[in-house]
Amino acid sequence: MLTFFYPIALLQATATPAETAATPPPAPPPPCESEAHAGFDLWVGEWNVFPNGSDAQVANSGIEKLSGGCTIREQWMPFQGAGGISLSAVNHNSGRWEQTWVGSDGKRVDFEGGVVDGKMVLMGYWDDIGGPGVDALVRMTYSREEDGSVRQHGEASTDHGLSWQTSFDLIYRPKENDTP
Repeated sequence: MLTFFYPIALLQATATPAETAATPPPAPPPPCESEAHAGFDLWVGEWNVFPNGSDAQVANSGIEKLSGGCTIREQWMPFQGAGGISLSAVNHNSGRWEQTWVGSDGKRVDFEGGVVDGKMVLMGYWDDIGGPGVDALVRMTYSREEDGSVRQHGEASTDHGLSWQTSFDLIYRPKENDTP
């Protein structure tokens, strides 16, 4: 049997009082609580959805933060037509927001963008948005309105962004503020 003896002075020399009493370094902030990750918080909530300028509700939408605040999921529930979901997150390499929309018609659209002048702006090519074979570059701008609602303004371009036409213009009103 081998036995090792270390002089007490040697053991004491390897750990200074400052090192043994030092507090551990502060934990880094959670990975998805940055200013960039808060860029789409304006959209999180339970909403009644209306065409801009109309009081005729066309959909419900539930938007929630998931995965420790790293993902935003929308459940789009229109009264007529195809519903769907979107997942949005900040790309950890580029720092840009990315959104994937999948409709109940099976079509998928990928958007990319970020906050511009306090508004979330996402762009992507949407196949068949203008009918079969009519694809367009779509720019969606989400903005908080003074009354607490959120406007989602969709514009389409069939000439790669040289000109834009409104494709949809929706107002998301918080459910808790609506009266029956």
